[in-house]
Amino acid sequence: MGFTFFFNSILLGIGLAMDAFSVSLANGLNEPDMKRRKVCGVAGIFSLFQFAMPMIGWICVSTIAQYFTAFEKFIPWIALALLGYIGGKMLYEGIKSKDSDEEKPAVGFTALLVQGVATSIDALSVGFTISDHDLPHALLACLLIGAVTFCICAAGILIGRKAGTKLAGKAGILGGCILIFIGLEIFITSWF
Repeated sequence: MGFTFFFNSILLGIGLAMDAFSVSLANGLNEPDMKRRKVCGVAGIFSLFQFAMPMIGWICVSTIAQYFTAFEKFIPWIALALLGYIGGKMLYEGIKSKDSDEEKPAVGFTALLVQGVATSIDALSVGFTISDHDLPHALLACLLIGAVTFCICAAGILIGRKAGTKLAGKAGILGGCILIFIGLEIFITSWF
């Protein structure tokens, strides 16, 4: 295990965390009063999924690779559907409550789980890139990916919280648009 292993794993984590960062930013925009404990919980959920998906991908490549390749073509569709649904719901609620003074609903646990799956499902294919690692190295690489994701997502939420207080009523609309855009981006880039 040399410098290259750690460097590549961290870079992989940064690349994989970008979708989760954007969703974290949207969550911070939607909930500008999010408590520090919840910030850690949200970032933890994203990091857990970003750790688990490449590990599941590695296990699939190591055991049942032929079945995994058949599933891989559905990943962009699943991400688009999940993020489109959550983003559309945020957008609808943001437009609906734009003129009212009622407080925006906080991002719930179920929505966070769906966001975690949607932003990390493409990380399943990272199992292919780390397939030459033995189990301890694959586990360490996935742990590094998860740790990097945690830091990046926590920063995204904090940035979103700051901007959310400045954007007030438009934060839910902007957050919903960001989620829909990420879903479209994952879907479109999978074809090129």
